[in-house]
Amino acid sequence: MTLKKRIWAGVPYLILVVSVLPMFIGYFWLLISSFSTQTEGLLPVGNLTLEHFSFLRESPFGRGYPSIWRVTFNTFLIASFMTITVVLVSALAGYGLSRLSFPGRKSFLSLTLILHAFPSVTLLIGIFFVLRALGLYNTILGVALVMVGFEMPFGIWLMKGFFDNVSWDMERAALIDGASRLQVWWQIILPTIKPGMAALALFAFISGWNAWLIPKTFTIGAGQQATLSVYLQNFQSDTVAVDWGAVTAVGLFQLIPVAIFFIFTQDLLLNMYAGGSKGGA
Repeated sequence: MTLKKRIWAGVPYLILVVSVLPMFIGYFWLLISSFSTQTEGLLPVGNLTLEHFSFLRESPFGRGYPSIWRVTFNTFLIASFMTITVVLVSALAGYGLSRLSFPGRKSFLSLTLILHAFPSVTLLIGIFFVLRALGLYNTILGVALVMVGFEMPFGIWLMKGFFDNVSWDMERAALIDGASRLQVWWQIILPTIKPGMAALALFAFISGWNAWLIPKTFTIGAGQQATLSVYLQNFQSDTVAVDWGAVTAVGLFQLIPVAIFFIFTQDLLLNMYAGGSKGGA
């Protein structure tokens, strides 16, 4: 390979490095600031400390505020409920929309797309009245159901796209052998689209774990139903200087479960397009 070809071959890698460098710099500063008494730019000033992680022992906001562990448990409940519900319902709905022909199919697809296009902020007042009427305002279940509703249209369209790219041949063979639609869906189709399910699960978990607007709107202050994003906002005040070391420490703590979830699903995500090929009919 000539020098010119080597240079051109290295251009995509150079573009990739330049593109992700700001992200890595941000995470590096997050790590340094969490363990430093003070920073100047990207360099730590003073001694390393664990004082910023004192929120793990006691609430930094005094009595009446939930501990970080209660808040983390609330966030985990919302993210887990959202992940399981969105993946399960989207997989069922996506399969039906992809494989079955029934009246109103196209209208339903158009409606889900329209619902996904609505900004969540435009529906907050109406959702508030619905949750209050159902007795679900200021509850973990109410927040989780609202977030599932906003995530579901995206999940249905994503799963339908994966089902569309699965060959009909395997399904026809199973149906001819006497398998039911549910057996075909569970035993044959779902194992084929595991990468797509992993992608949707990751998106849903991150959306539920990092959500701020819905939990902030439909829970009261920093009460026992608070989530990590709402908890993190309490470090910011109009009258007191922000302790950025504590903010970055909580941010690093919030990042850990998402990183762990990604590590366990990365093999499936890397095989995103390794499923069956698109079939006819």
